[in-house]
Amino acid sequence: MEVKVIWPGERRIAYFSMEIAVDPAMPTYGGGLGILAGDTLRAAADLGVPVVGVTLLSEHGYFTQTLDKDGNQSDSPVPWDVRAQLGDPLTERVGVEIEGRTVQIRAWQRDIVGCTGVRVPVVFLDTNLEENMPEDRRITDRLYVGDQRYRICQEVVLGIGGVRMLQALGYRNVAKYHMNEGHAAFLALELFREEALRGMCPLDRMGECLQRVGAEVRAKCVFTTHTPVAAGHDRFPYALVQQVLRDYFPVDLLRTIGGIDDLNMTLLAMHLSQYVNSVARQHQHVSEHLFPGYHFSSITNGVHSATWTCPEMATLFDKHIPHWRQDSFDLRYAMRIPEFEIQDAHQSAKRRLIDAINERTSVGFDPEAFTIGFARRATAYKRADLIFYDIQRLRGIGQSRKIQIVFAGKAHPSDKEGQDLIRKIQWHIGELRDVVRIVYLPEYDMRLAQLIIPGVDIWLNTPARPKEASGTSGMKAAHNGVPHMSIQDGWWLEGHIEGVTGWEIGPVPTEENENANDDKSDAEELYYKLEHIILPMYYDDRSAWLRIMRNAIAFNASFFNTHRMMQQYVLNAYLM
Repeated sequence: MEVKVIWPGERRIAYFSMEIAVDPAMPTYGGGLGILAGDTLRAAADLGVPVVGVTLLSEHGYFTQTLDKDGNQSDSPVPWDVRAQLGDPLTERVGVEIEGRTVQIRAWQRDIVGCTGVRVPVVFLDTNLEENMPEDRRITDRLYVGDQRYRICQEVVLGIGGVRMLQALGYRNVAKYHMNEGHAAFLALELFREEALRGMCPLDRMGECLQRVGAEVRAKCVFTTHTPVAAGHDRFPYALVQQVLRDYFPVDLLRTIGGIDDLNMTLLAMHLSQYVNSVARQHQHVSEHLFPGYHFSSITNGVHSATWTCPEMATLFDKHIPHWRQDSFDLRYAMRIPEFEIQDAHQSAKRRLIDAINERTSVGFDPEAFTIGFARRATAYKRADLIFYDIQRLRGIGQSRKIQIVFAGKAHPSDKEGQDLIRKIQWHIGELRDVVRIVYLPEYDMRLAQLIIPGVDIWLNTPARPKEASGTSGMKAAHNGVPHMSIQDGWWLEGHIEGVTGWEIGPVPTEENENANDDKSDAEELYYKLEHIILPMYYDDRSAWLRIMRNAIAFNASFFNTHRMMQQYVLNAYLM
């Protein structure tokens, strides 16, 4: 049956995110945050939730990744035709003050169309206008590439400029403003200023403003944090804040709600939001340790089922679960799908991946060999190299059972450790090429993810605990019947049933061990399960393997999706 969220009146939810992956042809995202934002808005469109998205244009994207034979990464801007994807810009203009100058902002729009025809507009903010100074024209040029000044200017455009643009476009009945990460927290300051002026409460009356105006702003704001480590939260020195914002907001008042020593965008968003949530149950615990005295609710992330289910599996679901696109919870009925049909669909997706790898490289992947997938942002805490901890052990496993591994992922241009990690993996590829076929595919993006994830036989995830806030790639794998093998962190603490939906690596986090990461013991457990449980099942007991594939769909995909996630936001945050 068709699922619709009943919504009162004509009120809207404004969803602000620095990046939103609307379409694979538009490089307006850098990674998981933008992919999640796009999936969130797709779910809103499917369910009929009246949301409008606000983001930056990112005229030259994040970056294009190229790798040489030694694994050295080079990056360059991403060319794309803005007008071909978005049409003509909207006519409305707004301005924001940056360093005493008025920076003009225009908007473009692209609608996301849900499975029942409901449209969710996404507004892209752009400062590349002739009337702006050259340095201001570049503010919406690229994602996450630049210094602190560049970043704070981007966040002024997103938060302050985004609120003003929505008003200029006629969105005057916004029920809630949802900040997807602290990048958008300046929107709360703009709402604060508006409420203070409307209530004739001078901003220099700090105590009165915090009590009267703060309550009004908090009632309108929702904040989601995705970051489990202190270094991941945007912080700006107040000297820079004053340089950029000038007299926009009293610094004494800003210190009260945004941090004493420097401006912490997460603190700012938390102080001015009625509902604050983490993105997994374990992440709630981690967040409350990072910010003692603050309460976090928890809504575990999901993925958009129709976007991340490969064509072969989608055809299978259409046959056996007719309404899965309208109601992802129906995927629990995957238990009625015959095992051989799941196998045939997966083998077709696997052949597409293997053919693509063999066309692009000379590695010579085998469509019959057990294939491990590891693709995500290349950064040290993800521990992409854990599987190489004991080369001789891995070599021995590869000599007894045929295995091959697909890697992909970009390292941020300023993340030297992440770039070193890619080089290290490339070195190990050379070490093992006579026994284990391994490939590192460059330019990991939405399209490549849609090829790799459904085409591998198992999805591997080995982050250092507790640095995986949620993780969503394993959820995408589950939608395609690909079992997960992962460190017990993030969403896997909720989705893992040992030997039923996949396999765990290492202990469950506790108060005593949540920050303990023993590469040796984690690698040992990975090798042991791979050699003695997973490979024997895959090669010698295919029926048991197919049951786990089916369980991954029925137990994990049916819950870890953005339909369920969006319904929780509506009930817990938007309608409150």
